[in-house]
Amino acid sequence: MGSITIRRLDDELKERLRRRAARHGRSMEDEVRELLRTTLAMDSGEPDNLAERIRARFAPLGGVNLTLPEREPTREPPSL
Repeated sequence: MGSITIRRLDDELKERLRRRAARHGRSMEDEVRELLRTTLAMDSGEPDNLAERIRARFAPLGGVNLTLPEREPTREPPSL
């Protein structure tokens, strides 16, 4: 198995990681492993489609049917 070293980690970030690990009953190292595992599992390797992500985020709230107004014919361009 590989290992990595993370240098110059902000003290505040390290403290937040320590507290998060304690809440989950894990060591900081185990917590980082789990964070990496879950984050990379969500990454499909395909570029994100923003419209699909927005649709997926709001789908549980139900759909919205909007009535679109009739389009008016376009005006003639001015003659110069």
